[in-house]
Amino acid sequence: MTSVDFGRRAFVAGLASSAGAIGIGIPTSSIAATAIHISEAIKLGIYIPLYTAMRKKLFEKHGLAPTLSTAGGIAQPVPALLSGKAQFAVTGTGMSINATVEGAQMVNIAKIAGQISVWVVAKPGVKFDSVEDFKGKTIATLKYPSNTFTTPTYAMKVVAGFDPEANGVKILQLPFGAQLQAVADGRADFATVFEWDASIAETKFGLKTVYSLGEKLGPAVFTSTFVTKSFLDANPGTVQAYCNAIAEAQKMLHQDPAVFTEVSALEFPQLDKAVFDAARARFFGAVALAPKNPTISEAEWNTLVAHESGAGTLRAVLPYSQMVNNAFAQKAAEQFGLP
Repeated sequence: MTSVDFGRRAFVAGLASSAGAIGIGIPTSSIAATAIHISEAIKLGIYIPLYTAMRKKLFEKHGLAPTLSTAGGIAQPVPALLSGKAQFAVTGTGMSINATVEGAQMVNIAKIAGQISVWVVAKPGVKFDSVEDFKGKTIATLKYPSNTFTTPTYAMKVVAGFDPEANGVKILQLPFGAQLQAVADGRADFATVFEWDASIAETKFGLKTVYSLGEKLGPAVFTSTFVTKSFLDANPGTVQAYCNAIAEAQKMLHQDPAVFTEVSALEFPQLDKAVFDAARARFFGAVALAPKNPTISEAEWNTLVAHESGAGTLRAVLPYSQMVNNAFAQKAAEQFGLP
């Protein structure tokens, strides 16, 4: 199959595309690679499988020539796909649903983050055994619609079944970087945070991570890679190569602990190694934030949809059968990844 020319064609005339070459066993070193552009929402530690695939040249190994840009917001990779500036979006999975509701059919092809990755941090000695312990307290979050706001709200309203406002919960919506300080100086009892903030809380602010909302909610396709259906239909070999690289990256992360620290330090050089060491258990715990493979189960899809719908960030609820093509990730996991 010859790749569609989407503006950054890197193959030479007369040669099969790298995707086609993979399919028939031609060594990728003997042909030019297929150029792809990946749009990530913002730079986050939870995208570590993507960064590992980039840093370890796994996309190139599978016949692709990748570039990566940061869009600057959770919804921004969608217009990048629709304009043709990017072919692969890495962002919150719910964005694929909202785009599809608006008429642009998206298809999720790979899982990047395997839990709704929000943790509760507090001062040492503060009790937090369940979502009920939010009652009567002040929570520092990022601004809506950040999951640091929507996830605890969903947990209180839907999982624990109580109204936050009626039970004295105050939510302090703050800009990036201000949540941890609010807990440290006593303006908030808790902060709900992503990584690396949970580990920064422990290593820089003397705070403790006291609860995992993600583990409470269970495995979910919190962050995914999705593409337009038209791109998928025209370029299945390129999509397969992308999933192969992600599967191999996830395998590396689970088999070699040094890879996590190495890639994290390269991508986030402003942070100390102690932050990555503190984060490791959260990335590779019982409900793994860094997935073992890129496959997306229907149960993981349903957990995510229930959360996003309950949090009020979805324009509609769309089914797994419409929104996920798991065949590419499954094949990649079998051939290059972990079961």
